[in-house]
Amino acid sequence: MVEGVTPPTKTELRAGVLRARRAVTDDCRNLEAQAICHWLPALVRRGQTVCAYVPVGSEPGSAAMLDTLSELGVRVLLPIARNDGDGRAMPMQWGEYVSGALVAAEFGLREPAPPWLPAGAIGDAAVVLVPALAVDRHGNRLGRGAGFYDRSLIYASPHARLVAVVRDDELVDALPADPHDVRMTHALTPSGGMVTLHS
Repeated sequence: MVEGVTPPTKTELRAGVLRARRAVTDDCRNLEAQAICHWLPALVRRGQTVCAYVPVGSEPGSAAMLDTLSELGVRVLLPIARNDGDGRAMPMQWGEYVSGALVAAEFGLREPAPPWLPAGAIGDAAVVLVPALAVDRHGNRLGRGAGFYDRSLIYASPHARLVAVVRDDELVDALPADPHDVRMTHALTPSGGMVTLHS
């Protein structure tokens, strides 16, 4: 860091990443989504449980990512994000993915219809694919700031691979981190595939 230069805040970093993502063409985004699917067979094993997510907006990934996981014989759980009565993020519940059966949900998301599993169901997952705006090589993840994953990842198995899914240039050397942040163990990028992160 250059002396006298204040490092960017998480808010500033989020704004920068979102600006860059909006500039990505649909063709480029589709190619990156296909590349992410290409890496999945090396990431999971038949019979495992994998927590994933439905990409929204400019997030890396695609619906095909979920179908690919299902075709590989894994059980796919998707997050159910809700706020409490005071507007604070609650630990996420989980719903089993069935292709073509997602319903519209809060925050512009799509999710499985009920019944849902409790927050602790993430503990069954061998792999948790986590949406991220960026991740650094120490495992610090930059999310959107709502807090849903911070409140949910604490229930994950200590043996689970926590995988931040990002674009190639969103794997960076260093990010600001808070004490409550749960570190990622790996990153998944379109060009580099699975990258091990070090705490």
